[in-house]
Amino acid sequence: MSDDDNKQKDSGSDAAIRLVGIKADKVKEELSDIIRGGNPSAEITDLHGEVLIKLHAEEEEDKSGKKVLKPVVKEIKSRLGQMIYSTDADKTLEDAVVGILKENHFTIATAESCTAGLFTGRLANVPGVSEVLKAGFITYSEKAKRKYVGVKRRTLDKFTAVSAETALEMSKGAAAAAKTDCAVSITGLAGPDGGSAKQPVGLVYIGVTVQKKTIAKEYHFSGDRQEIRSQAVTEALALLRLALLKHFSEITFS
Repeated sequence: MSDDDNKQKDSGSDAAIRLVGIKADKVKEELSDIIRGGNPSAEITDLHGEVLIKLHAEEEEDKSGKKVLKPVVKEIKSRLGQMIYSTDADKTLEDAVVGILKENHFTIATAESCTAGLFTGRLANVPGVSEVLKAGFITYSEKAKRKYVGVKRRTLDKFTAVSAETALEMSKGAAAAAKTDCAVSITGLAGPDGGSAKQPVGLVYIGVTVQKKTIAKEYHFSGDRQEIRSQAVTEALALLRLALLKHFSEITFS
């Protein structure tokens, strides 16, 4: 290899960071001061609820591209913290979530309404998921919610099927029915019909249970039916990931 080839080889360095739970515009705003100089350069892409940052650093007088890049990556990690789920451009969010479950020998069940199995399908994209994924309930009707995951009739009558209360009971019920360590539930209005002023299309509630502790969160998505369902699945993966990290952090530092 010639000296020119070596110079070309050493002239730059690349890095990738994958995030969830933050918009691409917000990432650009948060990082504007450290990337405005142009070295490293940054390509920030919105991936339907996730964000991919691709960084490239050229060598400077007495610094290799790698040395230019290292403090920038460290600062990005410091600023964006738990929203970063990987520094591998090819690693998916479901890879990260299933990895956490497998590493800690945790099992999971799902209860889906408006997403009708899409969340479970994302998990099933990951080889070896059978070690952790035990059951998936598609509870599209109120009857199915009552029968398979134990949602109370009075909960549905008082709060409706699209509510935090129903999401909580779906998640708890799925974990109990499948005897798993954790569970995820999704219920909402994907449209295009069925919305109202009080419950608009795009309203989705996601529930997460980890070791019998359950939370539910309200989301408002936009787009067509498929886009709303896809966003709901991504946010459910993100919420599950954070709940698992919190659980294991509390165990470690308690």
